[in-house]
Amino acid sequence: MKLFVITGRSGSGKSTVLHALEDEGFNCIDNFPASLLERYVEETTNDQVTQGFAVSIDARSPPSALSQLPEILQALVGDDITPRVIYLDASGPVLVKRFSETRRRHPLEKNETDLRQAIDLETRLLQHLAERADLKIDTTQLSGHDLVQIAKERLVDVDERSVSLLFRSFAYRHGVPVDADFVFDLRCLPNPHWDAELRELTGFDEPVKAFFAKHEVVNHMFQQIVGFLHEWLPQFERQNRVYMTVATGCTGGRHRSVYMAERLAHAFRDSYPNVLVRHREQDGSS
Repeated sequence: MKLFVITGRSGSGKSTVLHALEDEGFNCIDNFPASLLERYVEETTNDQVTQGFAVSIDARSPPSALSQLPEILQALVGDDITPRVIYLDASGPVLVKRFSETRRRHPLEKNETDLRQAIDLETRLLQHLAERADLKIDTTQLSGHDLVQIAKERLVDVDERSVSLLFRSFAYRHGVPVDADFVFDLRCLPNPHWDAELRELTGFDEPVKAFFAKHEVVNHMFQQIVGFLHEWLPQFERQNRVYMTVATGCTGGRHRSVYMAERLAHAFRDSYPNVLVRHREQDGSS
């Protein structure tokens, strides 16, 4: 039985994920008291639930209960259930903008605390959960539809008998994805941007692929990344890790990173049943 603990900073999309899981047959509860989780699971495990359980636990819980949550989750691990912590986050300016647009009050905001101070306090209260999270989702550039799709692909459709691999391309000029487990910098590779005929194309296009095929250094880096992942991913599997995100970055997120992410995803589909590929700058997804 799946048990997801959805947590993260306010405004990052926890309710959206919870509603998405509810639509997929999960028994979901928002703003769940952390101290009651063990009792809740024990009393409802025998209920007729299609998929599993999902609860949202965040900084609205008392700090003492939040500090005990990792121990509570460890106590729940058994043959039939393995809790997974899903941590959602977004950049500080985006969180401020979302609260301003919705005119909602941050749950930790008080008369003597402004919005930015409340966000900073929440960050500190949830830091230990962010570090423990099985999967982090950066929603800075995601629409609600994008986030629902990610929840379905990475939480509902995942076979937990194998690692779920997400290969993601990105542009360094827009920042490194905060939820990446491995980051590979491709800015040292030959850049099609400087070829006028290739500049407006992307790593999906055949002329760009042909450009990379002419440079042995590109294939050399690809082979080394493949070897690294094949050697170390099993170690993470032995530690009961279910979600791994591999990010490939270049300057603009258009040519090198897209090409490499696609090629890596293709290389690992024979070894891992759960392989996804996303391109942050090309499709706006995580």
